[in-house]
Amino acid sequence: MPDTVPVTIEVEPGVAVALGDPRTRAAMGRLVSRVLNPRPGPSELAQAIAEAKAEARAAGLTDADITTELEAYNAERRDGPRA
Repeated sequence: MPDTVPVTIEVEPGVAVALGDPRTRAAMGRLVSRVLNPRPGPSELAQAIAEAKAEARAAGLTDADITTELEAYNAERRDGPRA
């Protein structure tokens, strides 16, 4: 991350282990920066979701169809792969 400075914060031991991974630490640094210094307007994730929903609507899907698909996807992820 350009123009950053190291800071020390207290976290639970398991979190400290996870933060030992440089990629996780960098991602958390970006997250903390965005939370404490938010940019105006929707986030990149919110924009991507809005674009995906607009494409789905243009293909004829309704909000109910999208919700049903997301619920099925989430249920599959929770239940794990089927044998």
